[in-house]
Amino acid sequence: MRWLWLALAVWGTIHPMSWFVAWFRDNGVDLMGMVDAWHANAASSGLVWDLTIAAVTLTIWVLVEAIRARRWVELLAIPATFGIGVSCGLPLFLFLRTFRN
Repeated sequence: MRWLWLALAVWGTIHPMSWFVAWFRDNGVDLMGMVDAWHANAASSGLVWDLTIAAVTLTIWVLVEAIRARRWVELLAIPATFGIGVSCGLPLFLFLRTFRN
């Protein structure tokens, strides 16, 4: 499973980022414009909130597990989650957990 988690983390980085890069290419580096685009309609706003709640939940889980096991490298999943997305942060965390003894 270790390599599946890593493959999903890579895919969860490349695929969403390709869409973000395309948006920035078309609209310039306008973070507030991107946030506005995320809330273009009720469906996209619902998806943004779904992912936000999942990201917060994942962050709490990562913090609890990393502190409990004193596996500080697992904290890398938090910036991956908020900098890229849950699609990267969750499989990255699962990959990093595979190195526990």
